[in-house]
Amino acid sequence: MSLDITQINNELRDKSPTDIVSWAIAQGGKSVVTTNFRPYEGAILHACTQVQSAIDVVWCDTGYNTPNTYRHAEELIQLLNLKVDLYVPKQTTAHRDIVLGIPDVNDENHQVFTEQVKLEPFKRAMEFHKPNIWFTNLRKGQTAFRDSIDIVSVGKDGTLKISPFYHWSDEELDTYLEAHQIPNEFNYFDPTKVLANRECGLHS
Repeated sequence: MSLDITQINNELRDKSPTDIVSWAIAQGGKSVVTTNFRPYEGAILHACTQVQSAIDVVWCDTGYNTPNTYRHAEELIQLLNLKVDLYVPKQTTAHRDIVLGIPDVNDENHQVFTEQVKLEPFKRAMEFHKPNIWFTNLRKGQTAFRDSIDIVSVGKDGTLKISPFYHWSDEELDTYLEAHQIPNEFNYFDPTKVLANRECGLHS
């Protein structure tokens, strides 16, 4: 797939999220959308399913979500009729709590923990689905790395990564969710991010 990414991003800059999703799917190949049901995930899930109702939704569940996040996930799955493919760590949360716990970011075991609960399940999911198109809800201003990409970027493996809401603010997303009657979730906990602006390693 040989694309002028800069030109494409310029052309898509003022398009709606569903127009961006439609453009991406038209490129052909397998499409997936990844989610962890954190705040504003309802927007990307809604936009993608409006264009491709049966799109595969990859949920990598760390096993450390709050009860409210699990209830929110179930609500969105029912509301949007999501086709969810669930990936979880190979070791149970109860077992890991005994042998490792949740290491601080400066702890030597933090990378091991992150690999177990997030990176390994994600790699397993991507190896199974082998997507050409990967939809995410990354947005500008979240981290230094995310500021370096755009609506469309290309991953190390050549996957076309699409962030339809890349230039949107929280306020604009609030309006979007309200307009489409999509619930939001703010009681989200990511055990791998002691600091809010740390990258998790999935998107590099």
